[in-house]
Amino acid sequence: MSAMVFMQDSERAARLAKKNGIDTGLHLNLSQSYNGPKISHSISEAQQPIVDFMKRSKYAVLLYHPLLRNNFRRVFKDQLEEFVRLYGKAPTHIDGHQHRHLCANMLLDQIIPRGQKVRRNFSFWPGEKSWFNRMYRGAVDKWLGRRYQLTDFFFSLHTCLRDRQLDRVKQLAQASQVELMVHPIHSHEYNWLLGASQSGTFVGVQKVSFASL
Repeated sequence: MSAMVFMQDSERAARLAKKNGIDTGLHLNLSQSYNGPKISHSISEAQQPIVDFMKRSKYAVLLYHPLLRNNFRRVFKDQLEEFVRLYGKAPTHIDGHQHRHLCANMLLDQIIPRGQKVRRNFSFWPGEKSWFNRMYRGAVDKWLGRRYQLTDFFFSLHTCLRDRQLDRVKQLAQASQVELMVHPIHSHEYNWLLGASQSGTFVGVQKVSFASL
């Protein structure tokens, strides 16, 4: 699991996670304005230009913005410090809202410290996505692998349910480390997680959090 900070429900989410002993990572937020209570002006002021930049185009993640170098560093520092304040310890890993933790500014300035556990790009089966898309994501993942700790594969439960790919994911998970992203707020994912299909699909596969990788 991962969680945002500086948002309306961040405090309650942290209390629930600590109460239930849930390992939690930092869900880095670079594309949604803070809406939590009692946020200092300087913290919001540092993040808002990044949000505006990210919302300008779907290709913003690929573009390096030299005038926002300090903002990206400040925002990561602010969110990491707030996470430690809320959870009482460092995050198990770093991922990002809309996967913006892999945007050009974060990667080229190497803002996330070396050695951290970081979410990789989505994994695709042969024939999925365009040649350029697969090439770009593959190059980024090779770079990430030299600097950070990654799982071997990363899939979305939504896509796997839609395209009936869970049996293929299970085969990979029997010999590799696979992250499966889920959003229980969506009813079809919630129902699958609580239903018999979930336990039956991954019988014999060890299920752990990022803390155990």
